[in-house]
Amino acid sequence: MTKAAIGQPAPEFTMETITYDNGFPITKQLSDYRGKWLLLFFYPFDFSKVCPTEILSLNRRLEEFEKLNVEVLAVSTDSVHTHRAWLRSADGIGPLSFPLASDFDKEVAKSYGVLDDHTKAALRASFIIDPEGIIQYYVVSNAKVGRSVDETLRVIEAIQSGGLCPMDWKAGQKTLS
Repeated sequence: MTKAAIGQPAPEFTMETITYDNGFPITKQLSDYRGKWLLLFFYPFDFSKVCPTEILSLNRRLEEFEKLNVEVLAVSTDSVHTHRAWLRSADGIGPLSFPLASDFDKEVAKSYGVLDDHTKAALRASFIIDPEGIIQYYVVSNAKVGRSVDETLRVIEAIQSGGLCPMDWKAGQKTLS
């Protein structure tokens, strides 16, 4: 199964990233996110059907992540050139407020245990990494089903609360003793 584990340091990574505004790749490493929470958001492919719904939903709600001191980094095994085309082409997703990372050599997906052996693409997986670089949560989803931004935010708020949170707990509710 996964090599990444809850309560353990997140596997290190170095990847080229691209943004809509910045047409040239910028290298990002896990250490760039020290002191902040990170949502490391793996998705299978650019120019697909479900992935853009997830990416655009995250982008619409980015301010909510920022209020929780959470950075978002979306990762696929597509190249930075494919990412750039996806951001800028007529049938692409347009401007985003967070970078798309290229795991073209598939090493990051392998180290996190989310490389699909059949497709050689990243599985649909989310990792919540705390400011010290420790994995606090992860979920791997069926490739046919998009993830929920509401649930991701709820989990981040629950973890950040520091308490024991019952099922369906929401920010502002009491935690368990």
